[in-house]
Amino acid sequence: MTDHIDFVVRQWAEAMPELDASSMAITGRMLRIMKQLTAARAEALAPFGFREGEFDVLATLRRAGAPYCLSPTQLYQALLITSGAMTNRLNRLEEVGSIARVAAAEDKRSMLVALTPSGLEKIEQALQRHTQVQNTFLAVLNKQQQQQLVELLRILLQASESQA
Repeated sequence: MTDHIDFVVRQWAEAMPELDASSMAITGRMLRIMKQLTAARAEALAPFGFREGEFDVLATLRRAGAPYCLSPTQLYQALLITSGAMTNRLNRLEEVGSIARVAAAEDKRSMLVALTPSGLEKIEQALQRHTQVQNTFLAVLNKQQQQQLVELLRILLQASESQA
């Protein structure tokens, strides 16, 4: 079975035989898969009205466990974004009632970001839909193949992050 990436790699082999385009067989597929996943994720999350990155903030708070509170610093470090980008996301999420800023119990001068009951309900529904889309996408692979893919992608990710 062949796909468009095979066609592209074959064309490069004919057009520039001295060029080792074999990496395109992997990276080209990874890029196309990411485009498809990005589109599927956007479609799945559209009914929830999330703007870019808001799902990630709420999901990070939810996975932190009860009482679903983190400091703004913990949030932006977990999401690998700037504090300015985090502030914009938090302002929007507070406007729509998904989060509240609350004083930290141990230091009243410090603020924490907490999921509101409506934010908790919204993110849990969105997470159900989000994981359903991912699971459906990966269902063409059996559990062993999925585990192999996890291991291979872990190796690539760790290597790329150590080079950065």
